[in-house]
Amino acid sequence: MRHTACLLVALVVVACKGPPPGTSLFPLEAGRRWTYDVITERDGGEREHEVLQFSALGEDRLADGAAWRRRSDSGVDYWLRADDSGIYRVASKSDLDEDPRPDKERRYVLKTPLAIGSSWQAPTTAYLLQRRQEFPREIRHSHPVIPMSYAITALGETVETRAGRFEGCARVTGNAALVLFADPVSGWTTMPLTTTEWYCPGVGLVKLERREPANSAFLTGGTMTMELTAWQ
Repeated sequence: MRHTACLLVALVVVACKGPPPGTSLFPLEAGRRWTYDVITERDGGEREHEVLQFSALGEDRLADGAAWRRRSDSGVDYWLRADDSGIYRVASKSDLDEDPRPDKERRYVLKTPLAIGSSWQAPTTAYLLQRRQEFPREIRHSHPVIPMSYAITALGETVETRAGRFEGCARVTGNAALVLFADPVSGWTTMPLTTTEWYCPGVGLVKLERREPANSAFLTGGTMTMELTAWQ
């Protein structure tokens, strides 16, 4: 994204004292809005397309203190905080929840020091892997929580999106593994789940790529790309 020292200054701010500066890699202050084009391609050629928007609603109060609230137009709210360890999610709420559901542990978006090699873990699930015939088809129902290891793998990258060209970006790579019964020939097989995210100064997340290959007669996988198309 930018030089490590500048990035560190941008993120080392406690939420109750105000959001990180607008030049941070994950802006939290109210009034921000992001629009993404999301394309999912599944084995067999099936292709899905949707538009997803997020809005920053500003500082809010939770039972344990202040946090910065974001809302997805899919009906999910998120609360985040920032301190000298990085930016992390502390709670979420869907339209079906009466109150925000606190996360049991911090779910980091970016962790300091903002340098190549910095790493952390956060839970994920299988968003694309499906069974061909069994029900329910979605693997996430039987494996709702899968640990994923994240690491900052590059700084200072340039990313081209439909929203523009962004420079000084940080690339974050996530890797997880899920052992599933692939088919009678392959038996139990380790399925890789990978995520690559790019965060850029003053904007935040500009691109995400998710890959969940199946390589199995009993399972299907796919890829998902999320690209920024507009922001303010």
